[in-house]
Amino acid sequence: MAAIMRGLDAEAYDREYTDRELVDRIVAYFSLYKRRAILVVVSLILLAFLGAAPPIIVAQGVALMEGQDDALLAATLVASIFFVGVATWGVNWVRRLYTVKVIQDVVLAMRHDAFTAAANQDMSFYDEFSSGRVVSRITSDTEEFGQIVGLAADVIQQMISAIILVVILFTIDWRLTLAVLVMAPFVVMAALAFRNIARRVTRQSSRVLGEVNKSIQESVTGISVAKNYRQEQAIYAGFQEVNAQAYSINIRRGFVLANIFPTLNVLAGIGTALLVWLGGAAAIAGVISVAAWYLFVATVERFWFPVMNLSAFWSQFQQGLSAAERVFGLVDSEPSVIQTAGEVPPPLAGAIEFDEVIFAYTQNENVLEKFGTSIAPGETVALVGHTGAGKSSIIKLLTRFYEFQGGAITVDGLDIRSLDLTAYRRQLGVVSQIPFLFDGTVADNIRYPVPDATDEDILAVANRIGDGEWLETLPDGIQSHVGERGSRLSMGQRQLVALTRVLIESPCIFILDEATANIDPFTESQIQQALKLVMAERTSIVIAHRLSTVRNADRIIVLDHGRIIEEGSHEALLEQGGEYAELYNAYFRHQSLAYIEQRGWVEPASAD
Repeated sequence: MAAIMRGLDAEAYDREYTDRELVDRIVAYFSLYKRRAILVVVSLILLAFLGAAPPIIVAQGVALMEGQDDALLAATLVASIFFVGVATWGVNWVRRLYTVKVIQDVVLAMRHDAFTAAANQDMSFYDEFSSGRVVSRITSDTEEFGQIVGLAADVIQQMISAIILVVILFTIDWRLTLAVLVMAPFVVMAALAFRNIARRVTRQSSRVLGEVNKSIQESVTGISVAKNYRQEQAIYAGFQEVNAQAYSINIRRGFVLANIFPTLNVLAGIGTALLVWLGGAAAIAGVISVAAWYLFVATVERFWFPVMNLSAFWSQFQQGLSAAERVFGLVDSEPSVIQTAGEVPPPLAGAIEFDEVIFAYTQNENVLEKFGTSIAPGETVALVGHTGAGKSSIIKLLTRFYEFQGGAITVDGLDIRSLDLTAYRRQLGVVSQIPFLFDGTVADNIRYPVPDATDEDILAVANRIGDGEWLETLPDGIQSHVGERGSRLSMGQRQLVALTRVLIESPCIFILDEATANIDPFTESQIQQALKLVMAERTSIVIAHRLSTVRNADRIIVLDHGRIIEEGSHEALLEQGGEYAELYNAYFRHQSLAYIEQRGWVEPASAD
């Protein structure tokens, strides 16, 4: 059992809602579409009355025709039954049409809210939680909820029918009706006994579906790595394991749900047998007529069906509530990055101040401890240091991807926690170490931050880099398709597209995490030219991996465990012979021309 449940724990942002809380929340969604919802309810009531009509019509007809042969009455009886059938078909068509529409409206609204919540989460959320599971909540859980609500419409109709039939039963014989009502709670209690079990297994089923989606997403995303290391069998085995887990969970769920109706059928059958015996005895004794007894038996059978459906559905309804609970858990999840206000900043000059900033990814493990430094407008600062020194953390805090626990970060004297995030980030240009490109053309990716940019605008910016020679390496220029995640382009081409994207956006502050991939000299020179264009007249913070970038920086900050241990120009730091000099010899020196000449890889430059 432990193996079956492995990996199915609730996420940290999950919440447990009561049935009342979930139902109130669901009703609030349906209230957004009142007209369609009212039309559905009216059609359900009409269907309930039409469903109760046939036995009444037949019983009344039998009573009127008893002892006489009236062809007109018989024809009227047949015509009435026919009319009820046609009316039922028409009303049912309207009900199903608008039920589908209103359910899809609600599913659309829930997906919108869930996707909005996911999009508004900060980066720390996706570092902690699997994106595959998040996708499962937005797609699979909302779809499952919609299917259960569709079933709920049928049950509501049957519930109304049951109420109408109880009234009819009281008009026939109140004593027999009381006997029916005494037996009904036993059926209801039997169904409710399945409630907690059904809620638990359906919640596990939803979670394991998220695990399946996660496994598929990771396998497809990492297929190139798997093939490179010949590990196709490993990812297949991993998928088989989670797929077998899903199979076991769903078998248990199916077993629980499949046992509901047989149990209720047994109880309802016993109740019906007793009522038929009691009603027959009353008819023989002359307490009620044969027509009334027939109407009572026919009505009781129609009464038990909605009662059983209603009772059984409450257990099945847990499936929809479980799906809604997972969706609402995502919708209600709170981002860790909280803005204290929503000020729209003016065009920024780029004066950045870190004032005793404290930051930790986890408790009691501070990455930055009272970190402080100032960056002047237009200054280019290179951050260097060993892995774990805090370079990426500084960038993540400045972009508000993560929340810091102490101190303050200001830009032009404005606390970044008080700014409107959209307006603030619109003035930031960020290029990650592995630039992400969306499937589409080069032009589509360049105009991503400026959707109204024309092809002429894009070409004008792209041609500023190496006179546009890099575009000649693309098969169709800016109309070349980049493939998923930019797979059709080389790493250098992806960087050039990403840098051109920043150029067309023209941000006030530029942030770069340089890639370390080997790039041919032609592309390298174009990237350096693009960097000079981007860094000109704007504040730039660079996590440097290239010697050329370090040398061109106005100031180099050397970090060690979140502390500044050295800072200054390239030449000044080398003269100090400290940590930077060691880093230079370890990571940068081999990129210098002097080192290459010393190794004899190229001829030394002539004196003249």
